[in-house]
Amino acid sequence: MAGHGRILVGTCNWADHRGFYPSGLPAGERLAHYATFFPLVEVDTTFYGIPKTHVVENWVRSTPAGFLFNVKAHRSLTFHEREDGKSRRFTPAEEREFLECLLPLRESGKLRAVHYQFPPWFTARPGNLNYLAEIRERHPDDQVVIEMRHRSWGEKERFEQLCELLVEARMTYCVVDQPHLGSGSMPGRVAVTNPDLAVVRMHGRNYKTWYIKGAKSSADRFDYLYPEEELLEWVPRVRGMADRARETHVLFNNNRSNYAVVNGLQMGRLLDLDMPDPATVPVLVEGTQEAFAFQEEGTKVKRRSSR
Repeated sequence: MAGHGRILVGTCNWADHRGFYPSGLPAGERLAHYATFFPLVEVDTTFYGIPKTHVVENWVRSTPAGFLFNVKAHRSLTFHEREDGKSRRFTPAEEREFLECLLPLRESGKLRAVHYQFPPWFTARPGNLNYLAEIRERHPDDQVVIEMRHRSWGEKERFEQLCELLVEARMTYCVVDQPHLGSGSMPGRVAVTNPDLAVVRMHGRNYKTWYIKGAKSSADRFDYLYPEEELLEWVPRVRGMADRARETHVLFNNNRSNYAVVNGLQMGRLLDLDMPDPATVPVLVEGTQEAFAFQEEGTKVKRRSSR
């Protein structure tokens, strides 16, 4: 059984996942299909562009009662927007429009969290800590998740300062699984800073593509299917987090092919959640053949290299 808090597993968007949706299914019906398998999704399109209210209202209508959304903050609010090589501050209009797009989800009770993912150039310094406090003022009643990318936040003293601030502000530190490579990746520290919500994001472990340039899509960076033994490493960690938080999210961002869906359903089974086995779901069988072949070959390579 899982820990005292409930555990929800999902993926970081629903638009991708080749081999998961039935052939001919209209794009506008993908979310409803996704919601028959998962109770939670992270919306990443809001990072790239702020949707109109009617679009968000359709997300609400397309999902059953109890389905939840974590919404990524628009890139302007996390200093991804740059001018003359420097990060620019968001405009009042960008802030207002992003907050407005959250209203239908909040009013329907389906907004679970707002996810702020900061870029590698958002380093651990006092001014950036002050901005985190400003985020809480922007979202006085929302669950807020903070994800860091620069390694400086993982240094012992700075990480302690970060966690102290998040605890005081009741914001969630996002635990990550990713390649530990260079300054643009956080150490895999597990911390629960908010008793209401803990979050783990699974980015994959593709060292070769973590800093890839000129990629056609984010799938090139997150091209990784977790073998089962790597998912098993996270089972006791997730359960430990669920013992300390009322709700824990495990979100898969390895969005090449249908890897995120396959690994998400596998993780659900490993955590004893009521989720289908991807190898036994008819709509997934054909689409998962490539994924399972990749997984089996990866396991063989690991076994050969361990001899």
